[in-house]
Order: sequence, then C-alpha cells, then structure tokens
Amino acid sequence: MGLHELKPAPGSRAQKRRVGRGDSGRRGSTAGRGLKGQKARGQVHPLFEGGQLPLIKRLPYMRGFTNIFKKQYSPVNVDRLNAFEADSEVTPTSLRDAGIVKKARTMIKILGDGDLGRALKVSAHGFSKSAREKIEAAGGTVIILGAVATETENGSEE
Repeated sequence: MGLHELKPAPGSRAQKRRVGRGDSGRRGSTAGRGLKGQKARGQVHPLFEGGQLPLIKRLPYMRGFTNIFKKQYSPVNVDRLNAFEADSEVTPTSLRDAGIVKKARTMIKILGDGDLGRALKVSAHGFSKSAREKIEAAGGTVIILGAVATETENGSEE
C-alpha cells in the first residue's frame, strides 16, 4: 500500500455544499443569503452588529473570574485553642461561643501557628499538617467534620 492509495473511511468526509449554482438548484439565486445587503454580498465578521457598539465592548472589563465552588474557611491557629480547658472537646460551636470564630455558619480550618500546651479533642472541617502534628503531640485527637452544620432560627443545630 502506498501513500497514493490512502483514502478516508467511507462516510467520514462530507462533500462541500456548492451554493449559488442556478435557480433550478436547491440553493440557487441568492444561495440562502436573502436579498441584497452587506451579508448577501460579502463576508461579515460573526460578531459584527452593523456599526452598533459591539457587545464585547459594551460589557465591563472582567479581570479574572470568581470560582463559585470555592470553600470559605475561617482560620484558627493552634495557640488560640489554649483558651479551652484540658481534655475538653473543641467544636465549631464551642469556638463560636468562645468568640474565636465570628461567623455563625462557616467551615473552620485549624492552622499550625503557635504551640498547644494541653490535650484537646478538636473537631473541625480542615487541619493543616503542622496543626494536626501539634495537637497529637500534646496528647489530643483530631476529628475532621463533613459539611457545614445548618443552624435554625432559635440557634440549635440540626
């Protein structure tokens, strides 16, 4: 088999439509372009709007984009956990009650800045590697939570 014998697979290539080949043909006369005007006579850019200020120029400049799936965490450093008693359970609710976290419904991530001097059972949505090591070195345990807990109007969690 030589290069001159190569052909595409049957049916994989369609013939180019020949337009404007007489009035008896399906695409004769105006060849599907309508009557007169700029779009009938020559090629026009697909975004051309007839001299009106184009849509792309009417829109404000967009710098970058906003990821709508981004997870927002409230960071809490390990040294802030020293506010709790030894062997106590630290949860997102107890952090809010202690005033360490401001937002009511947010995911909490424990970061490793500072030192922890007591064993705590810490529950949060995320931990940095150094924070996990410091909590476990102090004799505590780490529990990773799933989604954000939704709060009802009276303040109890569901």
